[in-house]
Amino acid sequence: MKPNKHKASHSAEREFGGALGATCIPVFLPLTVLYLLSVCRSPAASVLQWPPPLPPATHLWDPWAAVLIAGWIALQSFLYLLPIGKVSEGLVLRDGSRLKYPINGFHALSITAVLLIICILLGMPLGHLFELILPLAICAIGVSYLLSMYLYIRSFWAHQHALSLGGNTGNPLYDFFMGRELNPRIGNFDLKYFCELRPGLIGWVVINLGMLMKEVELRDSPSLAMLLINGFQLLYVTDALWNEEAVLTTMDIVHDGFGFMLAFGDLAWVPFTYSLQAMFLVVHPQSLSTLGAVGIVLLNGIGYYIFRRSNSQKNQFRRDPKHKSVAHLETIATATGKRLLVSGWWGFVRHPNYLGDLLMALAWSLPCGISHILPYFYVIYFTILLIHREARDEKQCRAKYGVAWDTYCRRVPYRIIPYVY
Repeated sequence: MKPNKHKASHSAEREFGGALGATCIPVFLPLTVLYLLSVCRSPAASVLQWPPPLPPATHLWDPWAAVLIAGWIALQSFLYLLPIGKVSEGLVLRDGSRLKYPINGFHALSITAVLLIICILLGMPLGHLFELILPLAICAIGVSYLLSMYLYIRSFWAHQHALSLGGNTGNPLYDFFMGRELNPRIGNFDLKYFCELRPGLIGWVVINLGMLMKEVELRDSPSLAMLLINGFQLLYVTDALWNEEAVLTTMDIVHDGFGFMLAFGDLAWVPFTYSLQAMFLVVHPQSLSTLGAVGIVLLNGIGYYIFRRSNSQKNQFRRDPKHKSVAHLETIATATGKRLLVSGWWGFVRHPNYLGDLLMALAWSLPCGISHILPYFYVIYFTILLIHREARDEKQCRAKYGVAWDTYCRRVPYRIIPYVY
């Protein structure tokens, strides 16, 4: 197999701080994950503690962690390849083709749940995940680095039309970070699509369950706060996998190449930072009143309702704008032939799904009380992420739709939060 001689024109576009950001982020984000996990397990749980509560080197490696990470990825790969569920086509690529994707993520979650129940009934110590969390994170970070290096090297054998527009700049560090190839595959096994929703997202739920079982070991029963966090986040992951087909129209799949940014985010950042609330409760138990619990459940319910309804409306409109559920909605025509929604959820704010996401994120943190900022890391980080993602989306839409996008922005002035932002 020879490297492709047809070179794509290099993109001059730079995101995430350009080459400097692409150099620093792969160093500092993994350190951030390990720091947050160390702080979360410390008695003070203070992110501003100095010197920081660094663990001894002996706590950073355990052979069992490597076995568990390898076994976990192998299991989810096997479930991905099972001939169950339906097969769906992605959006049209630059060469006019459409890739096919197995829609069986919910099946993978269900089978994983059965296996976990069997493990619990057999007396396997799932609570030991709490002790292994740092070695597990280090192994996941290592896998994301190795995968990113493989993706970067193999991209030089990819055809021009298979390269991402944003990850083909000619700068090796930047392209390694952003990802040169848009849809890298080994046969029919789509690496980006697999990582997007399988090992990290389902792994997040498993880590949460491990923290719940650790709390049972320490206090004989799980706390109400722990049950709420496990329930809320299980609902979120289940929803994502039940509606797996919708991911085929997202920015990650359609626009971004598969490099370190997505590989690290999917395999390390998501499971080990999104589970911080459950981990926090193991060391710092919180009492929660019935009234407080009802209020938090209500907040999460409102957020989930906004998130799900707005996403469903968008996905239905993209797939079939003449469907009875969306045919009545007002739209604006664009020069590309597509139409922009200016009524329904998407006439409320430009990103109602982000609003629902943020309300849920707050509900996930509130069971941890208000005495520490660490459990609110997810809310703070996610707010920054969504604002940045909204800005990226805004830039792309303005370039794509031109005057029609300006008209849309005048009709729908608020980006995420009505009358605020």
